[in-house]
Amino acid sequence: MRLMLTFLPLLLSVTLLQLSSGGVGPLDALTGLSAGFSTGAVGLLGSAHFLGFFAGCWWAPRLMGAVGHARAYAGFTALGAIGLTAHILVTDDIAWTIMRMATGLCVAGCYTVIEAWLMARLTNETRGRAMGSYRVVDISASLVAQFMIGGLADMPTYTAYALLSILCCASILPLAVTRMPAPEAPPAGRLRPGLAWRCSPLAVAAVLVSAVSGASFRMVGPIYGQEVGLKASEIGLFLAIYVGGGGLAQLPAGWLADRYDRRHVLLGLSVAATIACGAAVLAAIGGRGAIMAAAALFGAVTVPIYSVATAHAHDFASSEERVELSAALMFFYAVGAIAAPWSTSALISALGPYALFLVIALAHVALVAFATVRMRSRPAETKTAYAYAPRTSFLIGWLTRKEREERRKAPSEAPER
Repeated sequence: MRLMLTFLPLLLSVTLLQLSSGGVGPLDALTGLSAGFSTGAVGLLGSAHFLGFFAGCWWAPRLMGAVGHARAYAGFTALGAIGLTAHILVTDDIAWTIMRMATGLCVAGCYTVIEAWLMARLTNETRGRAMGSYRVVDISASLVAQFMIGGLADMPTYTAYALLSILCCASILPLAVTRMPAPEAPPAGRLRPGLAWRCSPLAVAAVLVSAVSGASFRMVGPIYGQEVGLKASEIGLFLAIYVGGGGLAQLPAGWLADRYDRRHVLLGLSVAATIACGAAVLAAIGGRGAIMAAAALFGAVTVPIYSVATAHAHDFASSEERVELSAALMFFYAVGAIAAPWSTSALISALGPYALFLVIALAHVALVAFATVRMRSRPAETKTAYAYAPRTSFLIGWLTRKEREERRKAPSEAPER
């Protein structure tokens, strides 16, 4: 209980930030479509979010070093609130694209500050419980944000975006009034994408496919839901079930990844994801219940791929490389997430709503083929500990490093890559 009270300001800020940021993507999609935006324009909003997110991940550690944690958080929150509030001033797809870059930058910057603060407060004795609480709070708030979508979509546009802006601003309060001293800023670190490829080409490919799956579904899923006849409240449930399915699947996926060759696990998840794409297409014929069940299955087999891929990459990294490796893997995720929403939405415009799952299925088929080639290498004998890896900031590498060091590999046990 005392531990929870210690980290309560950080967890409250995470909750309020996730409630604000978790609803803006689907709300933008539904509001934009009703305002006459093309599906390609709506997809571009999602791509802009991840472009801003990547910029925020890179800039946040540098800003913290210059002005401190609290001021950096306030600055990023102001950018997010401006981006949200500006939606009500002009209804234009290009203007909204710029606004979404601001909200994406806000999310990355704020998470970087919170995770840096958390990192400074953790000890070996509190790390497991604190990280568990952080992950539960983040996923739970994301679920609530999806359930809010139906209510937000039914509100006047001004009210909906004003509410999200209020939540964004409110996330400043717990950190502004806390008595916790602000820690020293962590080193900004280098971004070395080549490190991830050198450690594991398969992990890089899996992260890219994970981005195609997750970013397409989260950002373009509302278009698909509307096309197959779901109401706004049902689209919120559709996305929440996807998030919930992915969250619940982390435990069995981690159990499998710690006991079997992680390449086999990635291969199995990708095959299952291809099947889930086919099930999702057929589910549209079966009605709303079948669509929701397909969303749960899709989340369960696609969301854990990122964590399994990062665990596989870390099997080949030294302790000193883990932070930069996590940043490199997030870079590749950002690359895929920037490209996926716009391209997927453009295909939906040309081919219909089922193009969403066609694109994702093709990406997983390519991953299956690549994994099959990579499995010709000798499988790993010794592994790092599996850790659920949220895609929140480049600093997540610091927070999961201790977990990954639970089983250290001797130098002579380096497996084939």
